[in-house]
Amino acid sequence: MQHFPDAKAVARKLAPDEPVILNRPHAAARAARFFVEKFPGKSLYAVKANPSPDLLRVLWDNGVTHYDVASIAEVRLVRATLPQAVLCFMHPIKAPGAIREAYRRHGVKTFSLDSVEELEKIVEACRDPETGEPATDLRLCIRLRVSSEYSELSLASKFGCDLTEAPMILREARQHCDWLGVCFHVGSQAMTPFAYVQALERVRIAIGEASVVIDMIDVGGGFPSVYPGMEPPPLEDYFQIIHQNFYNLPIAYNAELWCEPGRALCAEYSSLLVRVEKRRGDELYINDGAYGALYDAAHVAWKFPVRALEDDLIKPDMDFAFYGPTCDDADYMAGPFALPEDIQAGDYVEIGMLGAYGAAMKTDFNGFGATQRVIVEDEPMASLYDGSRKRPSSAENVVSLR
Repeated sequence: MQHFPDAKAVARKLAPDEPVILNRPHAAARAARFFVEKFPGKSLYAVKANPSPDLLRVLWDNGVTHYDVASIAEVRLVRATLPQAVLCFMHPIKAPGAIREAYRRHGVKTFSLDSVEELEKIVEACRDPETGEPATDLRLCIRLRVSSEYSELSLASKFGCDLTEAPMILREARQHCDWLGVCFHVGSQAMTPFAYVQALERVRIAIGEASVVIDMIDVGGGFPSVYPGMEPPPLEDYFQIIHQNFYNLPIAYNAELWCEPGRALCAEYSSLLVRVEKRRGDELYINDGAYGALYDAAHVAWKFPVRALEDDLIKPDMDFAFYGPTCDDADYMAGPFALPEDIQAGDYVEIGMLGAYGAAMKTDFNGFGATQRVIVEDEPMASLYDGSRKRPSSAENVVSLR
């Protein structure tokens, strides 16, 4: 993979016709070290956020040993890339064949579920095929439904059992596993640590009513990154409040605390270099869009940071909307994206913070989708980890890359 000092150098050297993904391994390494060193438990990378093998290896090399996989394809990918990694199949609804392959061929012991039906499916799929005996080494996590009211994207409706179901499912699962946990997800981009306080209170109620031994609490994902208009508190504040509330739970004395960061580990890993193909007033036609790495900008109105890369643009910024390259009118990103008023066709733009759910969401619709990948050595357009976001209540954010 080619190396460049920054996005401007890529535009000048390559003058690319296609979008270019700009990867920053040093930023992902720094994020990994932050979670490994500062989260008071075990951090599982949520592979769905960005399944790049290169990224997986960066995270592994910087201390992330456990991976949240949500499909048999992700199980195969991570096992092939990181043979020694611990894989946890955290999708609450799985095909029997996927469970069987994950358990027997890839050594997966940890499975998430939110119903008795899924519990029965896991137990049956993991039976010894010769003797019919049930597995004795299963590690099961019951997913509890919690509120997403403090998050930018809700994950409260599709998965999770409610408080009326949870005690019964916990008691049933305890009979079939060597190790029992409770997990939840507060939603993507949680903007206050209080989201976890509320969720952990529901966990406390469920455990108390179930009266079973709990070996692990998994607070899931939701840890935020920095985007225009979304400035979260320091992640240390989240870690501290989670740690305090974890110790108030009725759990085993040696119970483990887990989390599943996705966005927070990989958002700073990548940005995108695009070219303006046409300008129409305050609308720019660019060569990536809703069916490419900018899915979130189109479909959930996510506002990514942008910067123009031409030296001869001298006018003040104005707000633009983007159209992507396909023939679909829905290939539209309202923004607004602030760029120099004199930007024109042929100019290049960098769109930042696309390491999470950027490249992972790309399609080849309408024949578009080809992208080159390069490595750049400058800092991401925003960072939680470079020491620039300090306040009296937070500790030093810079972490070592040893």
